[in-house]
Amino acid sequence: MKSAAENLSPTRVKLNVEVALDELKPNIDAAYKAVAEQIQVPGFRKGKVPARLIDQRVGRGYVLETAINEGLNDWYQQAVAETGIRPLSRPEVEITEVPDPAATEGELKFSVEVDVRPEIDLPDYAGLKVDVAAAEAGDEDVEKALDELRGRFGTLKAVDRPAQADDFLTIDLTAKVDGEEVDTASGLSYQVGSGTMLEGLDEAVTGLSADEETVFETKLAGGEHAGQDASVTVKVTAVKERELPEADDDFAQLASEFDTIAELREDLAKQAAQSKVVSQGVEARDKVLDKLVELVEVPVPEGVLTEQVEAHFNPENGGHAAGEDHDTEEHRAEVKANTERAFKNEVILDAIADKEEIGVSQSELIEYLVTTASQYGMDPNQFAQIMDQSGQVPMMVGEVRRRKALAAVLGKAEVTDSEGNAVDLSEFVKPAGEEVSEADESAEAEIVPSDDPAAAKF
Repeated sequence: MKSAAENLSPTRVKLNVEVALDELKPNIDAAYKAVAEQIQVPGFRKGKVPARLIDQRVGRGYVLETAINEGLNDWYQQAVAETGIRPLSRPEVEITEVPDPAATEGELKFSVEVDVRPEIDLPDYAGLKVDVAAAEAGDEDVEKALDELRGRFGTLKAVDRPAQADDFLTIDLTAKVDGEEVDTASGLSYQVGSGTMLEGLDEAVTGLSADEETVFETKLAGGEHAGQDASVTVKVTAVKERELPEADDDFAQLASEFDTIAELREDLAKQAAQSKVVSQGVEARDKVLDKLVELVEVPVPEGVLTEQVEAHFNPENGGHAAGEDHDTEEHRAEVKANTERAFKNEVILDAIADKEEIGVSQSELIEYLVTTASQYGMDPNQFAQIMDQSGQVPMMVGEVRRRKALAAVLGKAEVTDSEGNAVDLSEFVKPAGEEVSEADESAEAEIVPSDDPAAAKF
C-alpha cells in the first residue's frame, strides 16, 4: 500500500492511498466467505458455495465492493500511521479508482480528507514574566475566616423586622408567563444576597417583613419555560437572622483543636497566608497560559469548532437542550469563543508536554480520578469504572499531562507581586503524585498519552 499526505490548509489534510490488487486478495477471500454464508445454492452446504458460483449469482463486482468496504478503515488507519497525521474529525472518503473485477492486476485508489491537529512553533517560554497580587494576609482576612467559622456554629432566630442582607428567609414563589401560571413553590429557604435563585429576587425581598409579598420581573432559570420572561410573586413567610457565638476561648475549644482564641486566630492567619499563595499560583498560572496563547499562533479547524458548538446545544449528542441553555446568537458566540480558546490551550500544552517529554504516572492519574470523583460526589472506584467503560481514561491522561506541562512552564516563569517582590511558587507547581514511596516506585508505570481523536477534550 502507498499513501501520501497533501496539506490543504494548516488544519486539513488530503490522504491519497493506493492499494494493489494482490493486497486486496485477503479481503476478497474474506468477502467470498461472508457472501457464501448469506446465499443458498442447491447442492452446496451453507458457507461452502464455490467462488465461481458466487460470481454467477451476485457478481464478482459485488464481492469486490464488499472487500473494499470492509478494508477501508484498516487502510485509512495504516495511512494515518505512515504519514504521521493526527486526525481530529471523521474522515471524508472518496474512491477514485476500482480495479477491474475480471482483471488479474490493478489497484484501488481512494482519497481521504480530514481535519488534523495543527503543527505549531513553540517560542522560548523559559522566563516568562508575570505579575500577581501581593499575598500578605491582613487582619480583615483573619476576621473573615473567623466569622465563617463562627457561622458554622451559629443559630437562626426569627426577627420581627424587614429583611436585609444576609438574612435567612422562608418564601413562596409563583411564576406567570403572559398571565398564565407556569410554576409555583412554597416553603423555600433563601439567604438574602446569595443570588442562588432568580435574578432580581434579592432586590425584591429586601425590605419585606413576614407575610408581605411583591411582584418582580425576571427570566426563568429552569424547567420547560427556561429563559422566558416571567412575572414572579414572592411572599415572605419568615425572616431569620443568624446569631454567632462569641469569639472566645470556649468557642475555640468547641470549633477547633486549640484551647484559646489567640491560638485559633494565629492558625487562621497561617491558613489565610497559605490561601493567598494558592491564589497567587492560580493567577500566575492563568496569566502564563494567556501569554502562551498570545505568543503562539494556533489555527483552529472550522469543522471541528462547528461540531463542538453544535454538540453543546444538541441534547441527542450529550449537550444541553436548547431551551435549558439559552440557544441564542450571543450564547453561541460565547460558546464558540470558549471552545476555540480551549482548543488552542490544548494544542499548545500538548506541544510543550511533547517537548518536555512529560508522562503520566499511575499515582498521578489515580489522584486526578479521586479529585474529580469528589467534585461529582461519586465513589472513586465507581467513577474510575465508568471512565474506563466509556473510554474516557485517555482523555483524563491527556488532561493530567497538560496540567503538568503548564506547571513546568510556570516553574520556569519569573513571577513577581504587585510590590515588586519575587514570588516562590515551587510548592504550587510541584507535580501531583510526586511523593511516591520506594515500594510504589518499582510498580509504578508510565501511561502514554493517546492521539485518539475521541480522547481530545475541547
